[in-house]
Amino acid sequence: MTTPRMKDHVELRSGAYADSVTLLQVSRAVQAAPGVVTAQVAMATGLNLEVLAGMGFDVPDSSPNDMVVALRLDDDADVATALAAVDAALVPTRPTSGASAVAPPRTTASALRRSGAGAVVLVSVPGASATVEAMDAIEAGHDVMIFSDNVPVAEEVALKTYAAERGALVMGPDCGTAVIDGVGLGFANTVRPGRIALVAASGTGCQQLLALLHHAGDALAGQGRDGVGVRHALGVGGRDLSAAVGGLATREALRRLDTDPDVDLVVVVSKPPAPEVADALAREAEALDTPVELGLLGRGQRDLTAVAEAVLDRLGHTAPEWPVHGADNTGPATGPLLRGLFVGGTLCDESMLMATEALGPIRSNIPLSGDLALVPDELLVDDHTMVDFGDDALTQGRAHPMIDPTLRNDQLARAAADPATGVILLDLVLGHGAEPDPAALLAPAISAARKDRPIPVIVSLVGTDLDPQGLSAQREALVAAGAEVHLSNAAATRRALELIGAFQ
Repeated sequence: MTTPRMKDHVELRSGAYADSVTLLQVSRAVQAAPGVVTAQVAMATGLNLEVLAGMGFDVPDSSPNDMVVALRLDDDADVATALAAVDAALVPTRPTSGASAVAPPRTTASALRRSGAGAVVLVSVPGASATVEAMDAIEAGHDVMIFSDNVPVAEEVALKTYAAERGALVMGPDCGTAVIDGVGLGFANTVRPGRIALVAASGTGCQQLLALLHHAGDALAGQGRDGVGVRHALGVGGRDLSAAVGGLATREALRRLDTDPDVDLVVVVSKPPAPEVADALAREAEALDTPVELGLLGRGQRDLTAVAEAVLDRLGHTAPEWPVHGADNTGPATGPLLRGLFVGGTLCDESMLMATEALGPIRSNIPLSGDLALVPDELLVDDHTMVDFGDDALTQGRAHPMIDPTLRNDQLARAAADPATGVILLDLVLGHGAEPDPAALLAPAISAARKDRPIPVIVSLVGTDLDPQGLSAQREALVAAGAEVHLSNAAATRRALELIGAFQ
């Protein structure tokens, strides 16, 4: 059989810029063009250059301010036609002209002048520019949600200190999820409304609770009972309960929710906090009129599913059975090592904490202690490993893995090729803002991972039946690919640990 001939074209566009989500969409649009085998349009960050090199592209000397257009074409394809497709995909959509058309504001300041007092301003720009935009919003009297990551912690402290003096709330930086009066922002799940509020120093931890409480609410409604639903989920950024930030935004969020007559119970969820900040938060929560359930991950603390069950218990309900599908797919572990590959940092933290108790030290790019750190270019080592692909170091110049799973899927293939890999543990997170059909990208990667040997693949599928991707359709695709699928990340982790423990 003759191998088709192909040719590469790589060019730099100095000074051109587009955000990573836009460039991901451009790459996909161009890749669908006739004669295009592969298309990667990205900013020339170190991480993106590594990916391009791994794909076999030869990229000339560049800087992070350059846009790289890398095309692999059929030998008879026209380069000019492919580049025209790139240019067409890069052209932004313009508003319809006409007397009734309203021109969009040209600057953040002009947009703030148009908005009414007390609006929530969403900042989603490169991290180096986020602080200035957020400060403008606070000065104009608004709360702000900073979706941007890679914001220095000193700037976060300055923003939140200034906001606290003015009675404003800063959600973020790196705040991926929020729900305000039932309206989702960022990576938000669609859930049944109710009288529970969440304060989340964690994006995917928040989404896990949203999904579990929604499922429980559905189960109770089927029994003719109600009372479980979420009104607000105020994300505060994953560093808010660190020693450096000291819970500045969490305290403001709690103050507000304590005065909300439509909130009966507040749940605080967080990645492992600084102990002194957690102690202070517990004392302050006790002094509030509204009951507060603390779900702070850490050694010896409850997992997120146990927190959801405690919330249900406080409301007078028994937790339902958390669903599991595809258990028949799962045979024994095929090697001694557990590989966790996550798009959610809090889910990675939760699984690491559980695995450490069962297996001992876990290597990670977000390790529980510094001596266990993995570096971005060496994520597969001869130890149990868990990787957060949403960490700042792996998203510079790239879309979050909930939008662009390329790096995670590449690592899945590498883990499957390692004969020491015994079980692969994954998460898949649904909701607005995430990839429209993530299982369409993950399921083939799972099938390929299991092609040569039946490696158990355990997936925590975080989402609801109201999410735009369709929970059941996503689950069915993963099960058909050979995965075992859980709604609870803690339950998925226990299953993976059970399989690895049996091998050892």
